[in-house]
Amino acid sequence: MPRTALLAMDLQLGHFARVSADYLPAAVRALETARAAGIPVIHVVLRFRPGHVDAHPRNKIFGSLPSHRYVAEDPDAAIHPDLAPRGDEIVVHKNRVSAFAGNNLQQILGVLEIDHLVLVGIATSGIVLSTALQAADLDYRVTVLSDACADADPELHEALVTKVLNRRGDAITTSEWAAGLTDPAGPTTEG
Repeated sequence: MPRTALLAMDLQLGHFARVSADYLPAAVRALETARAAGIPVIHVVLRFRPGHVDAHPRNKIFGSLPSHRYVAEDPDAAIHPDLAPRGDEIVVHKNRVSAFAGNNLQQILGVLEIDHLVLVGIATSGIVLSTALQAADLDYRVTVLSDACADADPELHEALVTKVLNRRGDAITTSEWAAGLTDPAGPTTEG
């Protein structure tokens, strides 16, 4: 039987400044839907070692970040309190764009026998895109919850969801996913 996990990605306080205020309720609904259905929630967050010894200066995205950003002590690195891990939910630290970068996420998914990933996160053009492409190449089934993903550029978000991500997996809303969890025919892939 296929086993699903929801990846809650980069839902850190520092990332919320780049997305609209209406994003948070959709992300909360996605996590609550997974929890109510008994689907494991795995939190993936950007976290560097002190001094950013794991962020090469040549890296265009992370190389120029000040060394106090996205380290354990940085308040912006904290997961938004409304989306914080509960109980024994796993938190995985990454040090590049993809959720699989610089950690043992793939090993954890293997131990849990996960073969279907449901993606939620900030930003669609960053972690969501990178993770979806890598997950598809690793032969995971991928579902992107379009309303529980956000980007600083709403037009880019829409283009990625409708023209790229839906070719690597399903791109559906949180409501469609929730309805599919209770419908024996499964979630719809329209939307």
